[in-house]
Amino acid sequence: MDKKQKKSNHKKIILIVLFVIIFLLLIFSVFFSLIHINNNNLLKGISINGIDVSGMSKEEATASISEMISKKSEHNIVISTSEDSQITTTFDYLEINYHLNECINRAYSIGRSGNIFENNFAILDLIFHKKNIELEIELNENNLNSLLDDISANLPNKVIQSSYYIENNQLILTRGNAGDTIDTESFKSTLYKALSDLSLTDTYVEAPIKNVSPNPIDINQIYNEVHKEVQNAYYEKNPFKVYSEVVGISFDKNAANELLQNEQDEYVIDLQYTYPEITINDLDINIFQDTLSYFSTNYNLSDKDRTTNLELASSKINGTILSPGEEFSYNTIVGARTIATGYKEAKIYSNGEVVDGIGGGICQISSTLYNAVIFANLEITERYNHQFVTSYVPAGRDATVVYGVKDLKFVNNRSYPIKIEMKVNNGIVTCSILRNKRRYRI
Repeated sequence: MDKKQKKSNHKKIILIVLFVIIFLLLIFSVFFSLIHINNNNLLKGISINGIDVSGMSKEEATASISEMISKKSEHNIVISTSEDSQITTTFDYLEINYHLNECINRAYSIGRSGNIFENNFAILDLIFHKKNIELEIELNENNLNSLLDDISANLPNKVIQSSYYIENNQLILTRGNAGDTIDTESFKSTLYKALSDLSLTDTYVEAPIKNVSPNPIDINQIYNEVHKEVQNAYYEKNPFKVYSEVVGISFDKNAANELLQNEQDEYVIDLQYTYPEITINDLDINIFQDTLSYFSTNYNLSDKDRTTNLELASSKINGTILSPGEEFSYNTIVGARTIATGYKEAKIYSNGEVVDGIGGGICQISSTLYNAVIFANLEITERYNHQFVTSYVPAGRDATVVYGVKDLKFVNNRSYPIKIEMKVNNGIVTCSILRNKRRYRI
């Protein structure tokens, strides 16, 4: 037999062997598929978030995991920021949702979603490599971010952001200070890991803290927020709508940027005003006749310094008119609470304690205003509560403010202007939010 014939025979043998192997694999695959064709349960070696669901039906797996999720969600989520500081929240507040049905379907599809060979390979692979399917967890990011902002604002060495306010026709810019804040991304990663562990009902999460610098003073942004074009007051008849006058406000951005080249804590910039020719009063219609909402709180007349602070803060707010879509900022309207601006030392809440501090009492003004805003059904855009119940409003109905850290903001979401009347008199703080007379006809 020559070499050429031997080589040819060798190739035939190889082909026959390959054919036999393929044939046997095909027979094995068909036989293997017939064994599992009537298996409607999850395959062995599959777990969900570390919980073994091997051999369970979809319904059994759903019921088992649902019970564990239910037990976990009945417990609070405890967030710690230090050994002595803990904040508690709930699954309901964060609107936590485990996408269980989608996870069960993914687990059930293993060994069933491909062709006969792919399915068999997936089934055989489970024998040697168990597969864990992670539940997709969804929560309300806005509520979580609000909670983290609140925690950051209560840290002892919290960061003070750069800010501004208007006082006596001047724009006052204040440079912030570096301080602590919650490492949001790191916290969220830790929170999701804690929520994924269904074997533990209690959810304890440590909020990592990082030291950060305050945001730089951005003159362009401040200019866009402060700048207003002058506008006369006017009204439309059908339907009847009143538009408040707008006082034009501007300042020299170039001069402001030059001023910021000097390192200092506070900068004073002169504002230029352009006054409208026609105001609401010139329209000869008394538009603010209807009370949209009203709220009052009591204070101690004998505490002279605290009363002075109440009167100062309320006088800044009293008479404020908000056009439709305009946002109110307590800190921008009231300004920094300092000795220079007339504020006195009085009792304040600080880090869970009652201590003496400049501007004590202003949180009663913000809380009274907040309740009036709630009853007027205006859109709250920023608000924080004290760490414990105050004496002047019901639990959960307070609004604490700290210049550069915590603000009370809301938007006039009505189609007409509103007016805020705030008064401090005879031991009572009152806040009324007024609107144009509902049935007024031109």
